Parts: sequence; C-alpha cells; structure tokens
Amino acid sequence: MKNFLKMMLAVICGIFLLNALVFSVIAGIASAGSGTPSVPSEGVLKIDLSKIVIGEQSKEADPLEMLQSGSRSVRTIGLWDAVQAINTAADDPGIKYIYLKTDGSATSAATAGELRESLSKFRQDGGKAIISYIEAPTTLSYYLASVADKVYMTPHPGATSSVTGVSSQMIFLGDLLKKLGVNVQLIRHGKYKSAGEMFTRSNSSPENREQYQLMVNSMWKTLSTQIAESRGISIVQLNEAVDGLKLCLPQDFVDCGLVDGLLDREALQNQLAVFAVEDSFSDVTMIDFGSYVDSKVLPSKGSKKIAVIYANGEIIDGGENSDVGGDRFASIIEKVAKDKSVKAVVLRVNSPGGSVLASEKIKAELDRLKEEKPLVASYGDYAASGGYWISNNCEKIFSDALTLTGSIGVFGMIPDFSKTASDVLKVGVETISSNKHSDMMSLMRPFDKEEYDFMLRSIEDIYDRFTTIVSQGRGIPKEQVDAIGQGHVWTGADALDIKLVDEIGTLEDALMYAANLAGDSDLENWNVKGYPATKSQLETLIESLGGGNGEDFSIRLRKTLEKPRIVARLPYNFSILQ
Repeated sequence: MKNFLKMMLAVICGIFLLNALVFSVIAGIASAGSGTPSVPSEGVLKIDLSKIVIGEQSKEADPLEMLQSGSRSVRTIGLWDAVQAINTAADDPGIKYIYLKTDGSATSAATAGELRESLSKFRQDGGKAIISYIEAPTTLSYYLASVADKVYMTPHPGATSSVTGVSSQMIFLGDLLKKLGVNVQLIRHGKYKSAGEMFTRSNSSPENREQYQLMVNSMWKTLSTQIAESRGISIVQLNEAVDGLKLCLPQDFVDCGLVDGLLDREALQNQLAVFAVEDSFSDVTMIDFGSYVDSKVLPSKGSKKIAVIYANGEIIDGGENSDVGGDRFASIIEKVAKDKSVKAVVLRVNSPGGSVLASEKIKAELDRLKEEKPLVASYGDYAASGGYWISNNCEKIFSDALTLTGSIGVFGMIPDFSKTASDVLKVGVETISSNKHSDMMSLMRPFDKEEYDFMLRSIEDIYDRFTTIVSQGRGIPKEQVDAIGQGHVWTGADALDIKLVDEIGTLEDALMYAANLAGDSDLENWNVKGYPATKSQLETLIESLGGGNGEDFSIRLRKTLEKPRIVARLPYNFSILQ
C-alpha cells in the first residue's frame, strides 16, 4: 500500500511539473511575441543555412517539438521575408557585407534558386560583397555558395564533398506487393503519368525513364550555367571536374577554380575582419539573419494590399489545416476576392497536385477572383498536375528554372487485397451485396471489365477537362496540349519553351508585375499580405495539445481507404540528392 501511494504521488507530481513546464513555455512564447527585436546598427549580416530553413512562409519553431527533443528546433523563414531582408540589407549603410554559410542547408532547389537570385541582386544593386565558407559541400549547397565574391573552404582532411551533379532515385514496390498478394489496379491517361508505377512495376517504364533523364539534365544545365558564370570558368571545365571526380579534397576545389582559398577557423576570422575593415575578429559584429528579418521586415501599414495566396502542399479534399484543403482554400480565395482593400493577387504554387475535386473547387474560386482583380502565378519547387490545374488560367505565370511543372495527366489507383487476406493472412472475407457492382470498391476483389471501363470513363473525362482548361488558360490548341501533356513533367526552363509558363522569374518579379497591373509598380507602397495566415507559436502549441481542428491520422487513413483515389499528382517528390 505504501509503495502504491508513493507511485501515485510521483505521478501527480509529474503531472504538475509537466503542466508547469507547458505553462512556462506558453508564458515564454507570449512574452517573446511582444515588441520588435533590435539588432546592432552596424556589422556583418550572417546567413547560416544550417540554423534556418528558407521556405514558402515564415514559421516559428514548434514549441512542443522543442519540449520533446530538448533542443532548439530549426526555424523556417519565408522566402518573401528573406528577400525583403536581403533587399533592405543592400541599402542599409550599417551592413558591411554578407557572410554566407550553406553547409547543412535544407532549402529546396527552386527556393535556393530564388534565394541565390536575391543574393546576386544584393551584390549588383547594393555594391556590397558576399563571402561564403564551405566545409562539406553538396551540389545544391555549393550552387548557393558560388554566388559569393569569395568562396573559401576548410583545409582540414575529412571534409566530405558530394558536388557530383543532379540525381534522383525511384523506388518500385511492384514485386514486393505481388509477393504480399496485393493487386494494385492502375487506371491512367498519359504515358508519362508514372505515379502508379511505384506500386505496379519493378523498374521504370521507358517513358518515365526518358522524362526523368530530361529533368535531371535540365536542372544540371541551370545549376552548372550559373556556377560557371559566377566562378568565371567554362561549363566544359566544370563538367570535366564533376565527371572526372576531381572534386574530392579541399585543394581540388582550389585547383578547379571553385574555391578562392583554404582557410582554417583562425585564418577565416582574420579574413572576415579584413573585409569588415576591423583590426581583429573580436571587433567584428555578426548580425544574425533571423534577428535581422524580425527587426527589419515589418508589416506595411498601407491600405492597399497585394494578397499572396500560398498553395503549399498536396491538394486534398476537405477543410483540413494541413496541405491545401479544397474547401478551406476555396473559402480563403472567396474572402480575398471580397476584400476591397486587396487590389491584386499572386497565387504562389508549391504543390505536386492531388485531388481533382479539390483542384476544381479551388480553380472555380480563382476564376471568379480573376474577374474582379489581377491574378498572377508564381511557381516554387512544384506546380504540377493539380498544382498546374489551379494556376494555368492566371494572367501571367512566373516560374523558377528549377521548378517541376506540367504533368498534365490523371490516374486512379485501387488496391485489391483479396489474395493478401486469403493467401498471406489466412483471413476469410465474405461479401453480401444488393446489386451486381455494390462491392466494387470493397478492396477485396479485382475489377471486372465493366468496372474497369467505368473507372476509365471517369479518368478520360477528367483528362479531357484538364487539357481543355489548359488550352483555354494558355491559349494553346488542345492537340498541342495533349502532345506536351500525357503526364509529362517539365522543368520551368523547358516549360518556358513550350508555353506552359510565361517567364523565368521570382516571387518578387510576380509581385512587381501584379503591382504594376494594379496601377502602382513600386512595391514599397503596398502591403503584401500572405494567406492563409501563419500560426503563432502559441496557436501551434494549442493545436498540438489537442485544441486544433486537425483530424487524427487513423481517421484520415480510414477516409482514404473508403474511396477510390483519382488524382492529378506528380509521380514523386523530386529532389536533388544531397
């Protein structure tokens, strides 16, 4: 009895301590949110991409995650906030130069491209230097570092290099699923619409292999062209170094013209002091980029607004707060359309696609909005399938060269677990139906021909709708849309040549174009407001603790299995291997 009482007392004390800890976190968040942080009036702006992530919208670190891990969570700074801060730094007489560290960067390819463009403008328009330092460069992190006036590298042995070009891997589960008795029934339109191949094949189809080779070649062309230009070497020299695996040791980078010198910690600090025109490094004031963003990027008080609607994530049915919920985003777009203070809208798309129904709901509201206000599109890493569906009717489309877009195609995928149940799990399943096809979506038998044709009819109708809206939105004959469609994924650079996008440009370019359409091309006169609004740390914590309206994973899984999946989505989340 005594031991039991001790145990209960320990539990009660633990609960009180946890509540106190959570309360202290909440109090800390509340106090941190008051006031604008100040930064030194003069110094070097330090951008360390291992400490922050440049994403679509600014996002505070998850406080519950910090509690669970016991460490500081990485903060996400929105691309537009980062660009504004860099633009401000270019004109800020107190900023001497930018010190850029790109090792450990989790920033994605197209976002890195936009960030690099902003840094390039800092050098050109501000007339100030950027100094980069690398230790273990990847292809993408070196691409970012190469924008600098000077690139230095550690001389220490053991520094790993993986500047080897662009690569992507595809995983195929067809043989495994067959072994487990799972029969994945794939219905699609588009020979390049390869999303379902992961579940039906053991390797890629020739068409899929072809489009992926085109994509990696196009991405490397963009990266290598900009690297070579920044470093003053030819693309031939760069390719020889990469293909010949000549970038192994730090000295190799110097010999191949990719690095200006090898500096250990002390030598680097001395060099940074020289650039800052200080006697010693101890006299150099480093200004944290996150703090600079907080201090300098303040909400505009202007009455005129440009709305940026962030379609960031997979397009899904319903009104969930995660990803791009069709009903939720339709409501947001309707709200923006009715807001008389909003004079123009930029649709920022960073989505591989998803639900056709949700895409249609979003597109319908965007079409109505376009009748009232200028609507311009800006593409992030992905604007494919459903992401292209919702945005192709915008007045102008700006895309990064590294964006993956197009994928004009549709597929449906319904698994049949009957053999898994009988042969693998030894479970008997007996179905009683009122009509001939009542159990066709039961997942416990394969389709017959009538049922397959039923699904195919829906797929063909959706594909016809997709090609029709692209033809109307882009002013391209429907036959031409079909020729460049068929599920084919294109980089932004290649999409420009086939008129799927209008210009290779940044989010800032899209905002300036929208401002011009609204009658005032000076962005400083506009209040750029993002939708949906980002959550504060306090709101994130409350939602994490169960006060939000997000669905439990098990509920969403059940909903997914209860209905067939007909989607317009990119095959994979493509990435540069790092």
